[in-house]
Amino acid sequence: MGLAASSAATTLCGPAIATAAAPTQRRLALHNLHTNESLEAVYWQSGRYVPGELSAVNHVLRDFRSGDSHPMDPRLLDLLNEVALRVNTRGPFHVISGYRSPKTNAMLHARSNGVAKQSLHMQGLAIDIRLPDVALAKLHQTALGLRRGGVGYYPADNFVHVDVGPVRQWQATQAA
Repeated sequence: MGLAASSAATTLCGPAIATAAAPTQRRLALHNLHTNESLEAVYWQSGRYVPGELSAVNHVLRDFRSGDSHPMDPRLLDLLNEVALRVNTRGPFHVISGYRSPKTNAMLHARSNGVAKQSLHMQGLAIDIRLPDVALAKLHQTALGLRRGGVGYYPADNFVHVDVGPVRQWQATQAA
């Protein structure tokens, strides 16, 4: 009887504890290496995305070559938030490439076979990043472990590509 009561109490308390521990905010810290802009944003709060903060994120992640901005998929922001929590970073994500306009992507594709012709960067579904206080290999392994999309490893160029497209992985064999 005591064991059953104890088990029932554990069952009843379990979900309440899990609910209490659920985060009420999702945040990101970003530093665009090309524009030198930084942003710390609480982009999700009280069960919803915060439109003004999403706009600020889109601005920081714009195509620095053209100035074009595009909505970044909130699932990508959630992925970055989860990566940051798992690696316990203290610094912002250093952004190498966020959104890319079709014109910029075509130019980069013509210069390098490492740039996909139909890159997910053009849809706001991809980002190239590094974290100054986290080893690149750890960042790569953490993103792979989440299995939420594509993960490309570019150690010679010191960045990891993450996207929220199909789950897949690749590694650059030389600098892009």
